[in-house]
Amino acid sequence: MAKKRNTDPRSMMELAVAVMERSIREHRPDAKASPLVGAVLVFPDGTVDSAFRGELRDGDHAEFTLLERKNRHRALDGSVLYATLEPCAPGSRNHPKLGCAERIVLARIKQVYIGIADPDPKVDRKGIQYLLANGVTVTMFDRDLQEKIQDVNKAFIAQAEQRAQEAKEKTTKEVVLSPLEQPMKSVKDTDLSVSALRRYRSMMTQSGRMDNATFDRMLIHQGVLIERDGELTPSGFGALLFGANPRNLMPQAGLLGTIRFPDGKEETRDFDGPLVEIPEKVEQWLRDKLPNLLDRGTMRATRQEAVPFELVREAVVNALVHRDYGIKGAKCQLVVDTDKVVVKSPGAPVEPITLEKLQAFDAPMLSRNPVLHYVFNKLGLAEERGLGLRALKERSKELGMPMPTYRWNAPYLELTLYRSAQGAVAALADIALGELNRTEREGLAYLTRMGALTVAAYAKHLDLDLRQARRHLQHFERLGLVRAEGQTRSRRYVLVQ
Repeated sequence: MAKKRNTDPRSMMELAVAVMERSIREHRPDAKASPLVGAVLVFPDGTVDSAFRGELRDGDHAEFTLLERKNRHRALDGSVLYATLEPCAPGSRNHPKLGCAERIVLARIKQVYIGIADPDPKVDRKGIQYLLANGVTVTMFDRDLQEKIQDVNKAFIAQAEQRAQEAKEKTTKEVVLSPLEQPMKSVKDTDLSVSALRRYRSMMTQSGRMDNATFDRMLIHQGVLIERDGELTPSGFGALLFGANPRNLMPQAGLLGTIRFPDGKEETRDFDGPLVEIPEKVEQWLRDKLPNLLDRGTMRATRQEAVPFELVREAVVNALVHRDYGIKGAKCQLVVDTDKVVVKSPGAPVEPITLEKLQAFDAPMLSRNPVLHYVFNKLGLAEERGLGLRALKERSKELGMPMPTYRWNAPYLELTLYRSAQGAVAALADIALGELNRTEREGLAYLTRMGALTVAAYAKHLDLDLRQARRHLQHFERLGLVRAEGQTRSRRYVLVQ
């Protein structure tokens, strides 16, 4: 029964997570783990209803129970839905069953909050894409709640990422995230790099040996190969990941590296070949050309001219994996100068991730190209279900380095890693001042004179309330102009200098 309660988004997300934990697991003969899913529906009058997986009948999806079993009699226009797992996409269920994403659209619900994307690399984000394509506004749950959802669904996620998905005949309703999911014309499996495939095969073989047929079947299930009429053909993603010369097919593939030396000289290098081999090639190139730039963890806080390669690698992998390969004529780029390392990735953040979430290093776990992300994760080169943001943020803090910054410079999403605090100030000056309003500029000028301030001291000087002052200082922190020190009550914001 619907009840009235506090319906702010955070409270409803938390309620959906609590409802999820009541899910009833199915006892399937194939031993597949079923996910724990909770769904919450907020009606225009402020009343709330909820459902969990298996609540009324074994195996029924939470969204189906909520929309079709509990509220079929009600008009749901103007309602808001919260679901802990991405609704299943069209074509993902056996005919004549509708996917939950279709039911949401048919119910005329125009705003949906989603916990995590479905982890299967061949399903990932297609439910979200279907909702967006039908005019539904999609927002992801807060990162801490996503982690809770993942934690209770470990068994389901592990099986979903590994299990083979039976080949199905495509329907007109099937959602395709990218044309790179399709077979590449004029490309054969013999065009793939033997060494790159051999390395991946060894990483995927946990124990014992994997015969050729088993390995091919695994690549089919992962979307790397496609079987048509008894022949194996690489998908676009497969050609990118393991193709010996993917730029022959997609000139925008690969990465362009540039080093700008203090004496004004410049050196460039094109990184071609299999996508999975580029991070290692980039590391070796930088070590050869700039031996003081990279450090694998031995760097002390005083050696600020160095940047741990784990941060550069995270940034390079993010660019290669999450870029928009539909933007022709734009390559991923790595630019190194005396102050900073800039990694450029073609394409705006994938919906519903926002630039603001990236700048706060609090973006939800979502991938534009789940096939690429899955393979890089299995090779130990990418965070399991995120954008590598946690590693970038936490490692920078550990080393006392300026926080990396994101900015949009069409058509590139740019991530900047600073080689020193001084470099951060020099590089950010023009960009940051352009993003500050008049009052924030006055506050920054005062902070420059004082060196460090508490929220209260900042608020008093500018005659602001504490909330406004905190917002200013947190904005400075996101821009890399200040760093926060101390616990909440005694926290000071220190100018990066």
